Amino acid sequence: MRDRTQKRLAQVTRLLSGRLTLAQHRELLVITGWLTALLGCIHYDLGEREEAETSRRAAYEMGHQVGHGELMGWAHEMSAWFALVEGRYEDVVTAARMGQAVASQSSAQVQLTLQEARGLARIGDRREADKALTRGADVLAKLPLPGSPDHHFVFDHAKWIFYAATAYTWLEDNDRAEEHARETIQMHTRPDGTSNALMRVADAHIDLGIIHARRGDLDAAVEQGMTAFNIDRRSLTDLVNRAADLDRVIRQRYRREALAEEFHERYVTARRALAPAALSSSIDCSEQLPVAPVEHVRIVSLRTEPRMMRH
Repeated sequence: MRDRTQKRLAQVTRLLSGRLTLAQHRELLVITGWLTALLGCIHYDLGEREEAETSRRAAYEMGHQVGHGELMGWAHEMSAWFALVEGRYEDVVTAARMGQAVASQSSAQVQLTLQEARGLARIGDRREADKALTRGADVLAKLPLPGSPDHHFVFDHAKWIFYAATAYTWLEDNDRAEEHARETIQMHTRPDGTSNALMRVADAHIDLGIIHARRGDLDAAVEQGMTAFNIDRRSLTDLVNRAADLDRVIRQRYRREALAEEFHERYVTARRALAPAALSSSIDCSEQLPVAPVEHVRIVSLRTEPRMMRH
């Protein structure tokens, strides 16, 4: 996916060097910004932190140059996501609020409020986290139903449920966390039992595992954690990060239990495998990112499941 995105980005960059009207030039800059933002997400998912930040900054600058608030908002959202994964929770809240100041009423605005809620949940600020979740739901309710809900830069109701599940888990609001996690799994399970959103479902199982561990059911906690590990998802970064939460709870409460050690070994194995696995993995994006003639150039498909914590 990284190579395909870079190829499309190079094609659009070549178009920018041609003879264009002002409107065409602006449109190509916006498209370059979206592709650069997507490339940054891919770099981060592959563990390429410096390249991800370079792409994020470039996407922001392109959005700023043409006055595209939503693109700038998504660049701030990427910064919030990076900080969340890296445990810089105050920075999550700061970046999310900066993004909300420029994103206007858009998918970026919703995602930014949810990232703010998750940063606040990590800090333990229940009141402000609840307020952010409510604001996100309010903005989402005012947006039109998305034509392509699997588009990476589009936020829909299913994503809100998914993000809320994790926020409530971190707030130790177990009942609401369980409700949202089970709804996430249900929404993304096809009639034949397969899933159309592997990353979300895996994270939801981690949430359920943490809840079971808190309630004293080690067997169920480990079962949910192993289910998450057994889901064939392309990105391991988020899974290992979330599995660390479950491993921590299990080891704090059941350190001497064989099942606790079994899950810990599974987690450590996944963590050790993360670096080499990142060389061949990618986020689950669509196969095509076509570039049309400049008169009709549009981003046709930027589809993926959310990241950590995206993301």
